[in-house]
Amino acid sequence: MAGKSLSRRRRIRYGIRKKVSGTSERPRLSVFRSNRGIYAQLIDDTKGVTLAAASTATIGEKSLNVTTSKAVGKKLAELARSSGIEKVVFDRGGYLYHGNVKALAEGAREGGLVF
Repeated sequence: MAGKSLSRRRRIRYGIRKKVSGTSERPRLSVFRSNRGIYAQLIDDTKGVTLAAASTATIGEKSLNVTTSKAVGKKLAELARSSGIEKVVFDRGGYLYHGNVKALAEGAREGGLVF
């Protein structure tokens, strides 16, 4: 079953990436979720550069839950605001917009990012 769900996520992710692309003015907020942590990056796809990144490891947490995901979103928003980034496009990475992914997005919005 694991192979089936991974291939489903890959198919959804490719569909999202066809439509969503980040620029210098409006970078792409990319999300990756594992069993142990959640990772978020702001990516400028025109240059192929990561502008800011945050994860559960950078905030010093070892467990993954909704509160730590929200804290990662707030940390990423803080890094983005210090770099002068206010607007982003959200790339959920093929994951459902639910649980930890939703909490990260809400934390980023609370931190001041607009998407």
